[in-house]
Amino acid sequence: MSTLGQTTDVDVLQLLRASGSLGVSELSEEIAVTPTAVRQRLGRLLAEGLIERQAIRNGRGRPKHRYRLTPKGVRFTGSNFSDLAQALWSEVSGINDFEVRRAVLLRVLRSLVERYAKQIEGRTTLERMRSLAKILAERRVPCSVEEPEQPGQLPTLTAHVCPYPELADMDRTVCAMERVLFSELLGTNVKLSRCRLDGGSDCQFQPS
Repeated sequence: MSTLGQTTDVDVLQLLRASGSLGVSELSEEIAVTPTAVRQRLGRLLAEGLIERQAIRNGRGRPKHRYRLTPKGVRFTGSNFSDLAQALWSEVSGINDFEVRRAVLLRVLRSLVERYAKQIEGRTTLERMRSLAKILAERRVPCSVEEPEQPGQLPTLTAHVCPYPELADMDRTVCAMERVLFSELLGTNVKLSRCRLDGGSDCQFQPS
């Protein structure tokens, strides 16, 4: 079970983000808890793959350890760039020339495909869908995959939160781009069978 919702763990991550690396005693002093409590939190974050431990030797004796964010931890603690994303999307949407606007959106889509394609594992649609759900979950977009109950049925990917809530409310083209992105990553055409913007509690994607 993930513990990332605990404020104390997030505080540790933010301190490491600001400081680069810290030891147990420094973290203990910063967040005003015992070294034992700090070690427990560090253990959880190590298990999540959000931080890494570095041994520092200073003469003889046991090495001291310092902790720093992993690339995954850096992504997790990144600022919310929703304002920037909305501004950029507004500018792209405001391009009057349809062909130019389409070309820009296609380039954005290709960039996203190239970014995530190498992380997708599996040969079957179900396996690749599970891999995609894992990637999205790491980016704080909880997803689930419903396996087919009978032969001939197809799996379903459900996004329980919208990755782009503000943008989607502004322009449903974002939903269409997400559908195309998922189709490219899964290697099969998918349809948006249920959408939060239509009153659903989540968004569902199914192979079509």
